[in-house]
Amino acid sequence: MSLSLTEELWAAIEPIYAEILDHPFIGGLTDGTLPREAFRHFVVQDSHYLRDYARALAVCAAKAPGEADVRAFADDAVGALAAEQGMHAEFMTAFGGSAEEAAAEAVLPTTRAYTSYLLATVYGGSFAEAVGAVLPCYWIYARVGDELLAKGSPDPLYAKWIATYGDEAFQSVVRRVLALADRIGEGISPAERRRVVEHFVTTSRYEWMFWDAAWRGETWPV
Repeated sequence: MSLSLTEELWAAIEPIYAEILDHPFIGGLTDGTLPREAFRHFVVQDSHYLRDYARALAVCAAKAPGEADVRAFADDAVGALAAEQGMHAEFMTAFGGSAEEAAAEAVLPTTRAYTSYLLATVYGGSFAEAVGAVLPCYWIYARVGDELLAKGSPDPLYAKWIATYGDEAFQSVVRRVLALADRIGEGISPAERRRVVEHFVTTSRYEWMFWDAAWRGETWPV
C-alpha cells in the first residue's frame, strides 16, 4: 500500500524534527533555562515572520479550488495576524517593550530567507506546492507544542507560549490542514508530489534554522 501524502511528508523530515526537539532552545523552554534575550529575539522575528506567513496563507486561500478551503485559509491568515498583534504584544510588554518597537527592529537573515522562499513558492507554485510550503509551520508547531505541553515549564512566560501551540483549538486546525493535504495528494502527478515534498522539507529546515537563529542571537554579518 502506498503512503498517503502526509505519511510521506513526515517520513521525509523525521531527522529534521528530531534535531528540532534536541535543540537547546526547545530544551531551554521546558527547563526554564532559555535566556530571556534568546526568547525576545524569537518573539521579534516571529512577529515579522507571521506578517508574511499571513500573506502566504491568503495566497493559499486565493488558489484553493473549493469554497470551504478558501474560507479556512482566509481565517488562518487572520489568525496569524491576530497572534502577531496579541500574543507577541503581550510578550513584548513582559520584556519592557512594545509591539511597535518589535516592528521597528530589523528583519534578520534567517527570517528574510524563510519568508522570501515561502512567498516565492506560494505565488509561483501550484495550490499543492503552496500547501506543502506552509504546512511545516502548522504541523511542526503542533507536534512541538504537544511534546512540550507534557513537560511544562517552570517559567510562566515559556509555559504560556507552550500552551498556545499545545492547545486543542490549534491542534484541530492542524488536523484540518493535514486532511486537506492528503486529499490533495490523491490527485496530483508524481512530479508535482515530488515538488510538494521538496518544499515541505525546505521549510521544515527553515523551522529549525529559525529557532537556531534565536539561540545564536543572529545578526546581519555586515
